[in-house]
Amino acid sequence: QVRMVESGGGLVQAGGSLRLSCTTPELDLDDFAMGWFRQAPGKEREGVSCISHSGAKTYYADSVKGRFTISRDNAKNTVYLQMDSLRPEDAAMYYCTAVPRSSYDDCSGTFNYWGQGTQVTVSS
Repeated sequence: QVRMVESGGGLVQAGGSLRLSCTTPELDLDDFAMGWFRQAPGKEREGVSCISHSGAKTYYADSVKGRFTISRDNAKNTVYLQMDSLRPEDAAMYYCTAVPRSSYDDCSGTFNYWGQGTQVTVSS
């Protein structure tokens, strides 16, 4: 079973930064668009950001635009989420996920592979 491996979460003060990483030994991630989702206690899971398999297209939730940056290093088989100007409402479990590459080089399709998540806590 394929499992994504997230890391980089932790406790940070409001206004601080964290960089999340995601990789897996079981997939060639350059064959996949990659996404980050998050889920806070008592809330539904929400999409945060996505990057196409080539890296040419990126997408962000309105709540994180201008503060978060998604990137990928296919040579390292790793995807990153740089999170700056963190707010208490960003606190959540963050999950990395993958969807097979599309002919449109976007994030369309079903995210099939998930990790166990990395916890982000933001103190006010």
